[in-house]
Parts: sequence; C-alpha cells; structure tokens
Amino acid sequence: MRIGLDFDNTIAGYDRVFRAAAAGFPGAARAVTKKQVRDLVRLSIEGDVAWQRLQAEVYGKRMPEAELVDGVGDFLRHCRERGWEVVVVSHKTETAPLDPERINLRHAAMAWMDAQGFFAADGFALKRKDVHFCATRAEKIARIGQLAPAAFVDDLEEVFAEPDFPVGVERYLYHPAKPLPSGAFLPFADWSSLGAHLFQRLG
Repeated sequence: MRIGLDFDNTIAGYDRVFRAAAAGFPGAARAVTKKQVRDLVRLSIEGDVAWQRLQAEVYGKRMPEAELVDGVGDFLRHCRERGWEVVVVSHKTETAPLDPERINLRHAAMAWMDAQGFFAADGFALKRKDVHFCATRAEKIARIGQLAPAAFVDDLEEVFAEPDFPVGVERYLYHPAKPLPSGAFLPFADWSSLGAHLFQRLG
C-alpha cells in the first residue's frame, strides 16, 4: 500500500514561525494561523511583496523552527507498522526569488525531515528517494499520477480541483479550521480522525 502526502502545512507546520517572523507587522503578534499572518502582512505598504519576502525567510533560514503537525507522527508510525510505503510530493521551488541569501528550500526541507527522524530506522523510516519536490503544481499532479498512491493528503483544495488530478487516488483534505469545506475530497480537521478513516477504509 502506498500513501502520498503533501509537505508544507500538511506535514510541516509554520503558524508559530510566521507569527515570529512577522513580529514587525501591526497585529501579527495576535495572529494564530499562517493565513491570519498572511492577511495582515498583505495589508502593509508592500503588500504581497512583503508576504513573499516573509515566506522566503520562513521556508529558508527559519525552516528549522517549523513544527511537525500534530498527529502526523502517529500516522507515520502506523503506516510503518503496517508496512505501508509513504511518499511525499511537494510543490517547492529550489530557491525563493526574494531571498537575498538564495537558500535552497529543498535542502532546508530535507534537513528538517532529517532532524525530525523521517529517515531513521527507529523513526518514521521513509526513504529519501520517496521525497519528491516539484517546481510547479502541474508537475506535482503529474508526479502523483506516476506514483499512483492509494490516497493523497493535501491541505489545498485547489490541488484536488485540478482536472488532471489522477482518477483512482482517494483525496484527503487536511483542513484544521471549521467549517470544513465540501468538494471532491474527504475533509478532516485533524490528523487523528483523518488517519482513523484512512486506515479503516484502506485496511
């Protein structure tokens, strides 16, 4: 059995990192989620440029501060116990255009996964070759089709709305906010309920 997972905001959580990185923006200290930080930063004079610069900082030099999303560790352990293969497919460019340091975002993500025990035999036991970074969403969709997992978990509804998303791959939306959206996917507010449903459904 093969299960596919997105990376940013599905496995790696950034709410606290974005709040800390945006400390200079009015109201950011009261923001709870990355989305709230984004909305506040976009109200600044520089608007979306400021937000892109902040993303470059968080996904680059501040990547070590990201947190494993609650419940992901248990999910991965259950997959390992069942002998299921887990693949990660992420839309992530090599560098961010507005990062003055030009840090390789893919290397930063892999280093974070190393630190979290993703590839350790006594950790989650993923294989490095099963982590795929794609330059565009279209490339990500194509890679999911090539890998043909039984199910794919993502935090973006737009991914599942793509007309080329592979038929036959079950779509699980991780959406840690209510109300849950509806669409051509199964939405869950937490990894515990998502995992329980997936394991029961796929055995």
